[in-house]
Amino acid sequence: MTSKTDEALGYEQARDELIEVVRRLEAGGTTLEESLALWERGEELAKVCRRWLEGARARLDAALAEEEGATEQE
Repeated sequence: MTSKTDEALGYEQARDELIEVVRRLEAGGTTLEESLALWERGEELAKVCRRWLEGARARLDAALAEEEGATEQE
């Protein structure tokens, strides 16, 4: 479940935190419970990043379609 705080995270913030989560998981030395919590947080952050990227793709597609429509009208 995504928290309201996650909704406010920018792409770069979520990406940077995800990188830190991965680094901590790769480093090891955490308990099973800590590792599970990190994994869950990583999944949440990946979803935030995915939503940002999908939104950016949709905006780009819309801008390109608008530009193409303007070109066809000329």
